[in-house]
Amino acid sequence: MKEYTNLVQLLQYRAIANSDSIAYRFLYNGTTEAGCLTYRELDERARAIAFWLQSLVKPGARALLVYSYDEGLEFIAAFMGCLYAGVIAVTTTPPRRDKDLTKIAQRITSSEAEIILTTQDLIAAVKGKIAKNIGLINRLKHLKWFSTNIDLKVAKDWKQPLINSDTLAFLQYTSGSTGNPKGVMITHENILYNQEMIRQGFAHTESTIVVNWLPLFHDMGLIGNVLQPLYLGVESILMSPVSLAQQPFEWLKAITQYRATTSGGPNFAYDLLCLKATPEKLASLDLSSWKVAFSGAETVRAETINRFSHIFKSCGFDKAAFYPCYGMAETTLFITGGEQKDEVKVKYVDRFYLAENKVVEVAPNESRSRAIVSCGKPWLDTEVIIVNPETLMKCESDTVGEIWVRGTGVGGGYWGQEVETQETFKARLRDSQQEWLRTGDLGFLVDGELYITGRLKEVMIFWGRYCYPQHVEQTVQQAHQALRENAGAAFSIDSEGAERLVIVQEVERSYLRSLNMAEIVTAICQAVGLEHEVEVYAISLLKTGSIPKTSSGKIQRRGCAKQFTEGSLNVVAQWQQEDRKKSVTDLVDL
Repeated sequence: MKEYTNLVQLLQYRAIANSDSIAYRFLYNGTTEAGCLTYRELDERARAIAFWLQSLVKPGARALLVYSYDEGLEFIAAFMGCLYAGVIAVTTTPPRRDKDLTKIAQRITSSEAEIILTTQDLIAAVKGKIAKNIGLINRLKHLKWFSTNIDLKVAKDWKQPLINSDTLAFLQYTSGSTGNPKGVMITHENILYNQEMIRQGFAHTESTIVVNWLPLFHDMGLIGNVLQPLYLGVESILMSPVSLAQQPFEWLKAITQYRATTSGGPNFAYDLLCLKATPEKLASLDLSSWKVAFSGAETVRAETINRFSHIFKSCGFDKAAFYPCYGMAETTLFITGGEQKDEVKVKYVDRFYLAENKVVEVAPNESRSRAIVSCGKPWLDTEVIIVNPETLMKCESDTVGEIWVRGTGVGGGYWGQEVETQETFKARLRDSQQEWLRTGDLGFLVDGELYITGRLKEVMIFWGRYCYPQHVEQTVQQAHQALRENAGAAFSIDSEGAERLVIVQEVERSYLRSLNMAEIVTAICQAVGLEHEVEVYAISLLKTGSIPKTSSGKIQRRGCAKQFTEGSLNVVAQWQQEDRKKSVTDLVDL
């Protein structure tokens, strides 16, 4: 692999060595080809955009990229254009609703962006909405707006920027699943090093073909599905994430059509495909080319791996293709992953000991067993240790603790947030001066492999016992057929001086008109009580598709807790422990 110090050098090389090879192909509605870019064309468009950026802002300025989900090729050209200009790119969720404009304003404020890059159509649409909101007018009036639908003739006048491996490439925002999104400072070196980690971990080659629907402004979509193909010099077929929500099987059809070797997403995406599978749909698929089915960004469930592998085996899918991995925005993307040729490793541990942060293995069929999937080992110079978050000492091998990471892929901190940067990126063990990244995730190591058990900030404690929200959520969703998979949140609130368990859960659309609240409440309380020995304090059942999520599809448990407290959730029925004073059959749906 040729050595590069920055992504501009890399794309310039690809524009020569892979000149007319297709770099990116975009599918509209998941099926129709809406356009493609060769490496030479991408280089030319990046030069043209950079020429105008260099005339509008100084190197090091922040530029916010605002593109709709269907404008994937435009987003990629704009992102590379920022790098070609020495401008720091800032990614954000595309505005689909009026309230998204407030999020964009917050992103502009936190990143101190000076210019917005977008399309002419979106400029007109967004400015029209801003004109109706005095608050937004005052917050955004200083901004420059730049449409990247430009004449490419100016590409020849572009001047190479003064950048090196330490130059900031972009601000990669955290998902906000456990708090307000923060902009991680990612350098060219961070990106290139992480790309080599992914290449080795995923066993990618020059024959790799990528298909994916993940949002391009999110770390897994941008680093994994845009920049990894560029690093390899291969083709990436991209789709809008809206396609997955509306027609999830278009994802698998694209894998079939383009003979993709690498594709994946969070656990919920695999569950969705299982839910929508029919004999007719399965008959049209050939998934034999799929060698790396990565799963990350949320808890990887052994049940999902087994169910998906069983359902899609007739389509040529090989269970060995499943590749659980672990990463986060603070580390550019990739932290751990297995050997691609190895089958997924699963540890079955006693859930009662797990509640006490102890790892005790049991037989899979034990009633107390909990399946925890391995997310593999760290790659290259990345180190992972397990730390007691209270004593700041390394944990024993049979103990759950906070996951700490160090390595070249770790970003430089949060933009404009020195206190948070010090707390998160510069943590030290009590007996060492080495600096580590505190991930906020909990897990344990066995034979060098990482097993993740939950989030430190989301773990609940009832009567001195730890309770993991994702485990409770799974129990709830299996308790009654009216409850949607991957659409619930478990969290605790303080009530009368004690920590109380609250369940917020979406209802399947087909059950909304005939909801038996008493039956559902009874099923949830009994299941959670038996499985976790915890008493449920309150249950809110939500309208289908309304639970707060991040831009990458993760449940925002903190957001759910906040909206529950405020009474702003889209509730169709609710129950609280005080209602036990009434007969459960007297409960009235809202």
